[in-house]
Amino acid sequence: MNKVYEIEKDDKYYPQNLLKCAKRPPKLYIMGNKKILNNKCVVIVGSRDNTSYGEIYASYFAKEISKKGITIVSGLAKGIDTIAHQNSMCEKGGTIAVLGSGFNNIYPPENTKLVDQIIKNGGAIVSMYPPNKEVDLSNFPKRNKIVAGLGKCTIVVEAKYRSGSSITANLTKNQDKPVFCIPGKIGSKTSSGTNNLIKKGATLLTDVNQIFEFLGIEKINSKINQNKKVPAKFMPIYKVLKKENLNINKIARILNLDISEVYTNISLMELEGLIEILPGNVVCLKEGVD
Repeated sequence: MNKVYEIEKDDKYYPQNLLKCAKRPPKLYIMGNKKILNNKCVVIVGSRDNTSYGEIYASYFAKEISKKGITIVSGLAKGIDTIAHQNSMCEKGGTIAVLGSGFNNIYPPENTKLVDQIIKNGGAIVSMYPPNKEVDLSNFPKRNKIVAGLGKCTIVVEAKYRSGSSITANLTKNQDKPVFCIPGKIGSKTSSGTNNLIKKGATLLTDVNQIFEFLGIEKINSKINQNKKVPAKFMPIYKVLKKENLNINKIARILNLDISEVYTNISLMELEGLIEILPGNVVCLKEGVD
């Protein structure tokens, strides 16, 4: 097991952002790089049951923000949290994972390897609980308070209407810090939480430069869909659309596929920014898709 550090609120490594929070934990347990705790940080959280749409944007925002030397904070949960850690830990800013249990009881257990990778790449693992503390889901809202407290702002990629990500967003708002939400498709369960947060005043996020502007750092030329690669599962549809724009029903006939399967894949391709649906259910590829 990696070395465990205990830091109290008067320790020089104790996160200064947490000192600003009411009822801050008097002690933190740390594995990895203690210095990273006082980096400029941005929180990225989202659904455990993310869609491919969520994966694309969690990956993009985590990577681009971390490239700027900004540390990405998340909660090591399955789904969006994991994607955010994976795409930021090897970049300049690195990543911090906050646990709701002790280090000897990593949750989810399948992310134990990810913990080692984060530490190996100069990141940190944080818990308010001693190493042998067992997993207790009632402790996770307290974990979310630390997650929110470490960041200058919070980005919610995907979230269900009632979710841990929505809790983290509300905790961020209670700390007088901004919440940014990536908008989602109407009717999608994983978008209901983010869209509701936007309705309640969260900032709609469509460009990473919005984060850079808030943080007061130099903007980049951001084009998320530029040179987007088509996943193998969408290649049959891509190949027929490469020749001409087609109605969804005609795509199904050409490929000899069930119409429901084609509708599902077309919906996923639209969420990933690969295609555009025109009037009459005519589908066309977006510019830059290859």
